[in-house]
Amino acid sequence: MDHKFRIGDSKVLESRETVDGTMIRRRRETPDGRRFTTYERIEMPPLTVLKRSGNKEIFDRDKLLLAVKRSVGKFFNSELEIEEVITRVTDILYSYGTEQITSKQIGEAVLDVLAEVNEVAYVRFASVFREFKTLEDFENILKEQKGKK
Repeated sequence: MDHKFRIGDSKVLESRETVDGTMIRRRRETPDGRRFTTYERIEMPPLTVLKRSGNKEIFDRDKLLLAVKRSVGKFFNSELEIEEVITRVTDILYSYGTEQITSKQIGEAVLDVLAEVNEVAYVRFASVFREFKTLEDFENILKEQKGKK
């Protein structure tokens, strides 16, 4: 059975904004009755990322999503929760108002969002991003987090 079709061949059954209002979710149906979901997101102008090595590359939201999923995805209950974290991080990055950001700014933005939404994911991500070497590094970040409460 050939499952190839064009989105234009499908019909929209339902459209709604995502909870955070940044995307449109559309439930669609193919002519043969199969259903699927598409998401529409506003395309932002490209950001250039200055890496630690000095190299530059275009900011890739999907690459960031995969990195966060790989490092702390197991601490979230759904794909949608991770998607919301990435949306918030992306909003922070664009709020800087510059065309170039550093990989350090990206990591700090991820930490800022994780600190608000999931403390365990925050500590896990911080341990890798800030390259913790000792138990004292963990103790310090835990004290820092407890002090914010």
